[in-house]
Amino acid sequence: MRTCLSIIVIAAFTVVVTGCGNKSVDEEAAENSYKGCINIPEESYPMCEDHVNERLATFAPFELKSDLSHLTDNERKIIDILWEVADIMEDLYWKQTIGNRDAFLNSIQDGNTKKFAEINYGPWDRLDDNISFIDLIYQKPLGANFYPVDMTKEEFEAFECPDKTSGYTLIRRDENGKLKCVWYQDAYKSQLQKAANLMKEAAKYADDKGLRNYLTLRADALITSNYQPSDFAWMEMQNANIDFVVGPIENYEDALFGYKCAFESFILVKDLDWSAKLSKFSAMLPALQQSLPVDDIYKKEVPGSKADINVYDAIYYKGDCNAGSKTIAINLPNDEEVHLKYGSRKLQLKNSMQAKFDKIVMPIANVILDESQLQHVKFDAFFENTTFHEVGHAMGIKNTIDGTQTVREALKEQYSSLEEAKADIMGLYLVSKLYEQGEITSGELMDNFVTFFVGIFRSSRFGAASAHGKANMMRFNYFEQQGAFSRNAETGKYTVNFDKMYAAMISSIQQILTLQGNGDYEATKNLIMTEGVVRPQLQADLDRINEANIPVDIVFSQGKQLY
Repeated sequence: MRTCLSIIVIAAFTVVVTGCGNKSVDEEAAENSYKGCINIPEESYPMCEDHVNERLATFAPFELKSDLSHLTDNERKIIDILWEVADIMEDLYWKQTIGNRDAFLNSIQDGNTKKFAEINYGPWDRLDDNISFIDLIYQKPLGANFYPVDMTKEEFEAFECPDKTSGYTLIRRDENGKLKCVWYQDAYKSQLQKAANLMKEAAKYADDKGLRNYLTLRADALITSNYQPSDFAWMEMQNANIDFVVGPIENYEDALFGYKCAFESFILVKDLDWSAKLSKFSAMLPALQQSLPVDDIYKKEVPGSKADINVYDAIYYKGDCNAGSKTIAINLPNDEEVHLKYGSRKLQLKNSMQAKFDKIVMPIANVILDESQLQHVKFDAFFENTTFHEVGHAMGIKNTIDGTQTVREALKEQYSSLEEAKADIMGLYLVSKLYEQGEITSGELMDNFVTFFVGIFRSSRFGAASAHGKANMMRFNYFEQQGAFSRNAETGKYTVNFDKMYAAMISSIQQILTLQGNGDYEATKNLIMTEGVVRPQLQADLDRINEANIPVDIVFSQGKQLY
């Protein structure tokens, strides 16, 4: 998934650095008075009410609920506290996207427009290239509310502050109009302190030592921005029945540089039966890394052997993970040091995944796929492809082959799209290898290939503003060039060519890992600009899917009131 570097040296947080802001300023008060990245009118109206109604209808409602009967009384008490922490992350994410949530939502006069704004966390349609649907509000700032809207890239590059590229600082202007860095723990001090206190209270009820340690360290991280100790603790916490992903984690929202991390939170309950089925795969990752079809220099890093693959039901999404398209799997932490030492944890959100398969994937297959291959579209294949997409993030290379920087640093704002493209095709490769080794025995590999192909249409609908959307457009265009599928001009139905798709899978991995390992920013940018687009034929088929009234994504009914 996406990445933000952990900050290791805590002492640096309390030192005043020239050019990084005046610590005598009450940064929380300043942030609370900051107008945000949009000018909010007293009354807001949709640019087109009918269009908003149509877009709102593309989200299928889904009740996000799970059976909690197997949890202990103490585990239920923990969850009761975590609802409140998650809601704080929700508030903070709104501040990072636009600024003043309440003023914005209260200005909207139309009920459906307000609902759509809540889904998108702002006035821009996240699944339609961030087009504004509110009158008098126009283009979304690439840097969201992390940077001043009038700041240029050149001004940022000239700004001398060692903390400016941290995932946990805002860029603001001082009283003289000069840029300054403001740490999250200063800008959001009261809310983060409250969240930390609640998490430490929840830790008291944790019978699982790993969960207790993680909650305590993560609470400390919220008020120090030193997240690495809690990342290591989370890697060790693999046996608890509940999990809590919380904090500033992903950097999708920062489309200007890809530096800044956005707040989010998941409350998760482990599916013990499905987790047991996947437990054996973690130990296989080093050998799978060595099997990659690239030169040794591009696979010299060894994935950590403590990688964890487990299955959960999600019961609460808040913040970044809930904006627009809903996350159905998690691969964390993003810290490259943790990846290399321990690996990462891959959490599959089975109830959300099942909802998307039933409500979106199968209906799309019925529209675009030749009837002879419909039998290959299966939930188990969708689950496996999604699972090993997340595993795929841990594979390949994290640092450029010259050793000078991380791949993320080298590729800047282009990193997320190429990394998602890598994870997509890497996941399919890993599934293929596990079938060949006899480690996956249910179904057949063709199920995974056909289901993967249908999934391209699902994710391409997220639009070019989404890294996932661009990745799938790149995948479709590459497969088309390699003859991995054919299309019947009369019926508009597609047929997957297994052998050519397999060959394209191999060559695509080679292309992407070479770009990442070389840290080739210009070639990556050119690839995404030329191939991460919807061409006319794909657009015509996406239009057919839309005309069939197939949802683009799901929207949750969720929360404590369901239990």
